[in-house]
Amino acid sequence: MKHLLVKDWMTKVVVTASPDTRMLDAHKLMRENKIRRMPVCKNDKVIGIVTKSDVRQAQPSEATTLNVWEINYLLAKLEVKDIMTRDVTTIKDDATIKDAATLMYQKRIGALPVVDADDKLVGIITESDIFRILIAWFNEEVGLTR
Repeated sequence: MKHLLVKDWMTKVVVTASPDTRMLDAHKLMRENKIRRMPVCKNDKVIGIVTKSDVRQAQPSEATTLNVWEINYLLAKLEVKDIMTRDVTTIKDDATIKDAATLMYQKRIGALPVVDADDKLVGIITESDIFRILIAWFNEEVGLTR
């Protein structure tokens, strides 16, 4: 039976942001690409990750006393580096799916940016990818090894 490796199941075309990307532009990118998390990269290296939840939390409460113009002004100035998670857990592309699933479960995270031996971003593996593998296994399309 074949070992299930991250590089065989990850999403290889990854939508990313730079630290200087405006938060509103990052939010638009996530909406347009129907993604919930986006690695933040500098020189092809992962330096952070931004999620839809991060964007939501950065927006003001409905109870704010700011007017719409003040809110829009402040939101337009916010950059991804201001709201991203900096301590990002990544996984190597030659790791097993078991390692990825275990790490995601232990850290309670929904995705892992995938890096190569030089720590350059080469993909992302998400909880949806793990479910896709389980479905393939249930349908006997792949064999799981220990």
